[in-house]
Amino acid sequence: MARETNGNTRARSRPYDAPMSTHHASCSCGQLSVDCDGDPVRVSVCHCLSCQRRTGSVFGVQARFARERCRISGASTAHVRTGDSGGVITFHFCPACGATVHYAIDAQPDLVAIPVGAFADPGFPAPTYSVYEARQHGWVRIDGEIEHHP
Repeated sequence: MARETNGNTRARSRPYDAPMSTHHASCSCGQLSVDCDGDPVRVSVCHCLSCQRRTGSVFGVQARFARERCRISGASTAHVRTGDSGGVITFHFCPACGATVHYAIDAQPDLVAIPVGAFADPGFPAPTYSVYEARQHGWVRIDGEIEHHP
């Protein structure tokens, strides 16, 4: 059962005695990885042109976790970018295979963002938030319970 915790996040209820799940994300070669305990704070889709270029796809999908629940392993190279909104984001990618595995948003220092594809888990929670939809490709449709923002 899901319960709304505020306008932008969703938390899943779990029985008191249920074990906390761990989500494992890694790059293509496995050298850089992140293990996160519990459910993400938010899963979102971004249609901005920078995310399209970064992912090589028509949008980026990312999960945000509380930093204290994440363990990062392996070497990374960083790329710092200022987003359309003026916020600064530091992307960490594997120096061997080039895959982005995690990133930090300066305005949210207590969170770690991870591209959902790095989890390679078809059962990963669906996005609940979609941004920069004005730049969304006309043929893209995201169904389900999701907040839409132009």
